[in-house]
Amino acid sequence: MPADYAPLDLPEDGKLAHNITHFARALRKAGLPIGPGRVVDTIRAVEAAGFTDRTDFYHVLQACLVSRPEERRVFREVFRLFWRDPRYLEHMMSMLLPQIRGVQEDRPAAPAERRAAEALLDGTTPPPAPHTDSPPGDEIEIDATATMSAEERLRTLDFELMSVAEMADARRMLSRLSLPVKPLVTRRNRTSLTGPTIDLRQTLRLSLRHGGEITRLARKAPVTRWPNLVVLCDISGSMSDYSRMVLHFVHAVANRKGQGWARVHAFTFGTRLTNITRHLKTRDVDAALNAAGAEAQDWSGGTRIGASLRAFNRDWSRRVLGQGAVVLLITDGLDRDPTGALAAEMQRLHLSCRRLIWLNPLLRWTGFAPKASGIRAMLPHVDSFRASHSIASLEDLGRAISDPGDTGEKARLMALIGPG
Repeated sequence: MPADYAPLDLPEDGKLAHNITHFARALRKAGLPIGPGRVVDTIRAVEAAGFTDRTDFYHVLQACLVSRPEERRVFREVFRLFWRDPRYLEHMMSMLLPQIRGVQEDRPAAPAERRAAEALLDGTTPPPAPHTDSPPGDEIEIDATATMSAEERLRTLDFELMSVAEMADARRMLSRLSLPVKPLVTRRNRTSLTGPTIDLRQTLRLSLRHGGEITRLARKAPVTRWPNLVVLCDISGSMSDYSRMVLHFVHAVANRKGQGWARVHAFTFGTRLTNITRHLKTRDVDAALNAAGAEAQDWSGGTRIGASLRAFNRDWSRRVLGQGAVVLLITDGLDRDPTGALAAEMQRLHLSCRRLIWLNPLLRWTGFAPKASGIRAMLPHVDSFRASHSIASLEDLGRAISDPGDTGEKARLMALIGPG
């Protein structure tokens, strides 16, 4: 439901169709895939529904112009700025330039507001910042040698605060990331000319060719194999902005050769578990994620981590977690299920894999503490607890996988929980 706003006064000579067209263009600039055909259908739908109630008008436009759940937030912000706020220009300027004193004074831009502002201000030059007089004779010198480049800034920027252009650049950077892993040494051996161990059985077998005389010592070496990577990604409403970027990264890992992973399995969960592994085989990342989003009907819905992990442990764990698999669990840990069932399923998942790494975007906050009951139930059963809110945090994931002793923030947070 949209927020409550004052009723709209439609002038008698108003150009509603013209305004709807401009509104659709703003949505397209904000990242929504809207073509001319959908704009025509929207105008016809408004003609059929009428223009008597503000809530009906909002939902008619949303039904015609929004095709995926994750687009609703952007639609809501563009709708509010375009149709509801009489001072929307000053509002948007204040979000793009914090020094502008406007209706958003002293409040940071909420998620999707920056994208909406950039879409509506495309081609508009922001006003200059207020001039402050400095004492005569004083010169301010700025050393730009230590400033970060645009790419370096993008590495540390929160996914939720990125604009449309920044998200596109971030996807290109994620497509170049790799997640290398070391091979696992098994208990099986194979014949090797330079192996570290003498193969007594093969040595005796070779001696039979020479009347039982040992002429050469056969050697053997351990067999190495590559582990599986299993990704469990939360796509609930609180995680939708992060999930799509993380799945871009997972798609790049699944399609990059030479990293060592035997297979990459991916599952999404909100209120239910969905296997999207086959969609990751599609080379085009947008087509792959669109197909995954169409199959996962619970995108941007509620969260039932315990029930989803129970379904994974029951139906999939024995199929994909064999031979030392590494599990990446991407969720904020805000669960509606009973914590007792969640702790039991987390323990079972931890015992079924070689390493369980929990990626939580809430770690972007400096003062994060495990206060939620779901987080307190899950934290003891993971090997490493790390952030997943930026490109830099995903780059650090490779170190966590290759280092068996890496625990991330787990030790610090377990100290906050205490022995109880």
